[in-house]
Amino acid sequence: MPQEIQIALLRVLQEREIQRVGAAKPIPVDVRVVAATHRDLNVLVAEGQFREDLLYRLNVVPIEMPPLRNRIADIPLLVEYFIERYGKRLGRKFKAVDARSLKAFQTYTWPGNVRELQNVIERAVILSEGETLAVDQTSLKRAQISNRGRTGTLSGALERQQREIIEVALAESRGRISGSEGAAAKLGLPAQTLESKIKRLRIEKYRFRVPHAG
Repeated sequence: MPQEIQIALLRVLQEREIQRVGAAKPIPVDVRVVAATHRDLNVLVAEGQFREDLLYRLNVVPIEMPPLRNRIADIPLLVEYFIERYGKRLGRKFKAVDARSLKAFQTYTWPGNVRELQNVIERAVILSEGETLAVDQTSLKRAQISNRGRTGTLSGALERQQREIIEVALAESRGRISGSEGAAAKLGLPAQTLESKIKRLRIEKYRFRVPHAG
């Protein structure tokens, strides 16, 4: 979520009002917000990517749900539930689950969590023959490899995006980090956090400074 959107959402939660674009008067609102994420927001706060004050506003009644890969004991129950659900919908009835398929379910990392398991079971219900549900394990292996590659690509893309945003802010502030007109203020980050990011991303901040005429 971009910093400007975080600020706007925080203002709504604090002031309990919104203002339409071009409107002269604010509109009072009474809302309840349910927020969900698979990211560690405390880490994002430390990195300066998420506002700490917004986290406090959202984290009133926290409910932590471990990823499916950490709930191996739940997988057989979920598999049984989804088989019955999609079996009824498609007019199929299964008496058992292939042992190799069940073992594959319990060793797969499920990057898509329960929704991915749900899709896999639905496909298996459609494709399985007879009364024993079986899953094409090669598809899980291909997904595992694909997700590993995509994670690396995403990580690189995020770094490039961060670098571009920081360099724009440095250019606008003429290389200044702190102060009301500095890059840190423009990005909504503590100056020390921005300095750490600049160092980690190997950004040459001095090239943005405009030399004094003299």
